[in-house]
Amino acid sequence: MLTLVPSEPQALTVPEVMTALRLSRSKVYDLIRSKQLPSYTSGRARRIPADAVRRYMQDRLEEAA
Repeated sequence: MLTLVPSEPQALTVPEVMTALRLSRSKVYDLIRSKQLPSYTSGRARRIPADAVRRYMQDRLEEAA
């Protein structure tokens, strides 16, 4: 069966990223402003690609190693 909409979200909201990374709202926006976490806006809504969050976490893990 062909699925047009993925079961897992491809773009996350700021609150979802806050929960995923266990960071404050201001820290998430700091990461966006500093270009460490890519994002885009759709109307007034800010969205962060799920793969960008995964890359950010992987980069942090590699830095810590």
